[in-house]
Amino acid sequence: MNKKWIFAASAFMAFAILYYFQNNGSNMTEDFQPLNEIIIEEEEEEESLLYGIKVNELDIIEGVVGKNETLSSILAPFNVSYQMIDEIARKSKDVFDVRKIAFNKKFTVLSSKDTSLAQFFIYEPNPAEYVVFKLDEGEVYKEEKPVEWKKVEIGGTISSSLYVNMTELGLGPDLINQFADLYGWNVNFGGLQKGDKFKVVFSEKIVEDQIVGIGEIEAAFFEHKGTPYHAIPFEQNGERTFFDQDGNSFKKAFLKYPVKFTRISSAYNLKRFHPVQKRYKAHLGTDFAAPTGTEIRTVGDGTVVEARYTSANGNFVKIKHNGTYTTQYLHMSKIARGMKPGARVSQGQVIGYVGSTGLATGPHLCFRFWKNGKQVDWQREKIPPSEPISNENKLAFEQVKMEKARQIAAIPYSIAPAKLVARNN
Repeated sequence: MNKKWIFAASAFMAFAILYYFQNNGSNMTEDFQPLNEIIIEEEEEEESLLYGIKVNELDIIEGVVGKNETLSSILAPFNVSYQMIDEIARKSKDVFDVRKIAFNKKFTVLSSKDTSLAQFFIYEPNPAEYVVFKLDEGEVYKEEKPVEWKKVEIGGTISSSLYVNMTELGLGPDLINQFADLYGWNVNFGGLQKGDKFKVVFSEKIVEDQIVGIGEIEAAFFEHKGTPYHAIPFEQNGERTFFDQDGNSFKKAFLKYPVKFTRISSAYNLKRFHPVQKRYKAHLGTDFAAPTGTEIRTVGDGTVVEARYTSANGNFVKIKHNGTYTTQYLHMSKIARGMKPGARVSQGQVIGYVGSTGLATGPHLCFRFWKNGKQVDWQREKIPPSEPISNENKLAFEQVKMEKARQIAAIPYSIAPAKLVARNN
């Protein structure tokens, strides 16, 4: 800390004191000492941090990645040598592959005020994270921005569809997909009635006052045709899952939807008119309409038995789940990496992407389901649930159930969506 020393006595007071001593002829003048020196501390310049870096002596240049821009083209105007760029690109592979720098993403360059030489390059691959390239030392590291979690409790009434009405309330696709997965085996979302109701509790992930994601559903309620369905979270055998009010598990051996919540464009039909072959032919699968590139998920754990292309099925993956059930996913635009015979897959794992390969008129997933070697109607199958609440957990479950029931009951049904903050970022 810099310090400046001065004699800080008022001229007026100094003369007054001397005058007093002289006029009173006091010997005290011999013992007179000057006033104590007063220390005035000169405060340091306040430290200014950006991305955890002190930037007081640096120029800050912010921008967004342009089309076809690379690390090299971004840093070229900042006196960074190609040798240094090549070195930092090689060193960063384990932290962040610079080839993934994408169009319209934010970056910041911190450069010396004296030489305009870039010392730091900071890239934000998403709103919650940033990657720091310390150019002068060739160091690369990734950090997360401070996160705030905000509880959201919201309810609504069906007047059109689950997707439309939840979207009107500002709820985004991630939350809608979670809700549909949760209730998929209990509620037919294609047969909802006006007046059906829903409530849901979850938390929003907020970074720099921007909603960047959501957590898992914490409690939910759905009323369909007058029948209430409470979804109560409870941890049993080390796994957190949802149970109904009677303690029966919501979780099934299979997900209801192999693609995230969307519409069924063609159901299982033994006498469907084939749109390509122009003849009546049994349609032994369930078609899910979705844009090209939409992720396709395996509905359950299992082993890949086929992953290839045929002229009719296009790109497809077939999975054996156990001695009873097998599933197949047709017309993929692309089969996911690692899908080959013998590969193990887990429920919800991405195994491919929606397309229109083979005999298909447009992008969709044809999903087929075998039971004991025979293709059956997926929508009509009674899939066995996971185990219910065990006897030793019943008391603890009852306490959680009452707590969540009170929380759900207190949530009003929203009727003015325009006043809600949008949550679909």
